[in-house]
Amino acid sequence: MTKDLLWRGMLAGILGALLATLFARGFAEPQIDLAIGYEESHSAHDAPSGHAGMAMPHAGTPAEPQEEELVSRDTQKGAGLVTALVLYGAAVGGIFSLVFAYGYGRMGHLGPRSFALMLAALTFALVVLVPAIKYPQTPPAVGKHETVALRTAAYFGMIALSLGAAVVAARIRSALARPGRGFDATLLGLVIYLGLVGLGQFLLPAVNEVPTDFPAVLLWNFRVASIGTQLVLWATIGLAFGLWAERVLQKAKS
Repeated sequence: MTKDLLWRGMLAGILGALLATLFARGFAEPQIDLAIGYEESHSAHDAPSGHAGMAMPHAGTPAEPQEEELVSRDTQKGAGLVTALVLYGAAVGGIFSLVFAYGYGRMGHLGPRSFALMLAALTFALVVLVPAIKYPQTPPAVGKHETVALRTAAYFGMIALSLGAAVVAARIRSALARPGRGFDATLLGLVIYLGLVGLGQFLLPAVNEVPTDFPAVLLWNFRVASIGTQLVLWATIGLAFGLWAERVLQKAKS
């Protein structure tokens, strides 16, 4: 049965990725184009003289060739975007199905569709929303090239912290849960989770590299579109996988 759930989870992830791609093309990619235009206009403005965006070489020094674009912008927001999201969707969908197979039946009397949707919502909160509080998504032209490794490590560290804190809180909640005291145990688990996440966010390095003149509306729209893309992905996984998992479980019982 786990094998049947696994490939259905991967399929749900791919379906979610395709829908998320459509959403990103309509809402996130236009913001990226605007951010790239901002970066190019500032590069042209900062050039001391000569052609826009190109600094004039010193006398007697050969001009350096322009850096060639390895992947065109059309490829990035076309085949590149689809490929990246489909691979990501298949991976997280497969992991989602394994977590579902482990947790189903351990959290009350929820049906497969309700449990899958609840699990998707919880994953979205832990993996997307909580890390975004400390490290919100930023478009091109925001962030220094020399800090990419630090920012990437800090972001994934925030995701790991959120998931780890959730595991600790869930175990404490399970250990303290008693008949008639489930609400108190849940509340204590939530407080422990928030405390661990808050402490981690305080200790992790702060990253604030947004230029002072970067359009605030553009930054806000990009961040909303980024979260919206992830919301479409996880909502689709929760709904589609829940429907397919219900059929698998019903077939296994018959």
